[in-house]
Amino acid sequence: MAQVVVIGAGLGGLPTAYELRHWLKGGHQVTLVSNRSQFTFIPGLIHVALGKIPLDRVQLDLASLCQRHGLNWVDSAVERVDPDRRIVRLANHQTLDYDYLVIASGPSFAFDEIPGLGPHGGYTQSVCNPAHALEAREAWESFLKNPTDLVVGAAPKTGCLGPAYEFALAADQALRKRGLRDRVTITYITPEPYAGYLGLPDLYLARELTEGVLEEQGVKVVTNAAIAQVFPDRVELADGRQFLFGYAMILPAFRGADYVQVSGLGNDRGFIPILPTQRHRDYERIYALGVSVQLEQPYRTPVPIGLPKSGQMSEAMGAAVAHNIAVDLGTLSGPHQIPTLEALCFAEMGQTGIAYIAAPILPDPVSGRRRYSYATRGAWVNWAKAAFERYFLLKMKWGLGLPWFELWGLKLLFGLSLLRPISPSDQSDTPPTLHAPHHASDSVELTRYR
Repeated sequence: MAQVVVIGAGLGGLPTAYELRHWLKGGHQVTLVSNRSQFTFIPGLIHVALGKIPLDRVQLDLASLCQRHGLNWVDSAVERVDPDRRIVRLANHQTLDYDYLVIASGPSFAFDEIPGLGPHGGYTQSVCNPAHALEAREAWESFLKNPTDLVVGAAPKTGCLGPAYEFALAADQALRKRGLRDRVTITYITPEPYAGYLGLPDLYLARELTEGVLEEQGVKVVTNAAIAQVFPDRVELADGRQFLFGYAMILPAFRGADYVQVSGLGNDRGFIPILPTQRHRDYERIYALGVSVQLEQPYRTPVPIGLPKSGQMSEAMGAAVAHNIAVDLGTLSGPHQIPTLEALCFAEMGQTGIAYIAAPILPDPVSGRRRYSYATRGAWVNWAKAAFERYFLLKMKWGLGLPWFELWGLKLLFGLSLLRPISPSDQSDTPPTLHAPHHASDSVELTRYR
């Protein structure tokens, strides 16, 4: 009987544990480890922070879910992994032996890289976890009593920029409903070379649609912005420009989890190097997925931006991990699977929304192009995102990971294929060399890493 340990119970970890429980027959044990007692649908925290919904609307109790769906639940943080002895050391002084380890623990937040950034000892709010969202809501309620300037944005190296756009436009909508919008200047500060870049150039119509929504709502945009320091009442950029605020929500850059760095499993930022199958490059019994993994940003910009790792990408990685471990253990036959990294992101933009599609996120290493990529706008995006939130929480209650009907729906509606069998060309663990981009019309020079 094999012991499979999954660290992390978020958008990637819990579905992966469900997939493992589905595929592993014959008495194999799946153990889920997390220092959080609740599963949280993280995209919903923007609405929590702005006081639109209570936190418990986007949370589920992990202990009851694990009991219902045959998972062994361990409520503890992880201190260290010993990959040679295959042991996980926990903060509660217990140890777990494993035959296979799955790391889905998400990021730590690099607030410390910018003086004054963040809710803990800093002056800006965040929507990155439940505690941040609750603190942001309290600050928002105070702000509404005397609204002044609002600054929303992202720090250099941030990879997931969508929530910053959503927060800015959700705040705009909330202020309009209260008749306060004319008293507030909203400034969106971003490391992107243009609004809608999102770390992925060449998304057809992404720039036009994103800039259009921001202009319609009177949101001032500052691009190529490197935040250098935050003071109690202002954000200062590296070029000396300053922007006053009464409320600020700035997304931080990410690092890997602390225990990953302590255990020597990651790179200099704690992200885990993986093979195409999601297996650790150096340890064959360790797999990783989601924000935990190292995915190199192939494009250089004047201010560095990380590569986005969406929740959908994490689900696909987790499905591949579960399939591949089942193949390793002999409960499934056939080749290993790899995630295609084709991604769909629904972004609420106030009264309207924008869907960003990149198939795949990483361009072809030979041609430098994607299969296709584009953005589309409409109120239907907001309805679709709300429906997906309800669906995702339901499938977590039901114990489903990435079911066939979800894969079928993404293929039918958006042409996305999330998984494929590994091929001989995927076997190399050498990062691909990428060619120069072909979007010469952009106003900012963008070059590939080599």
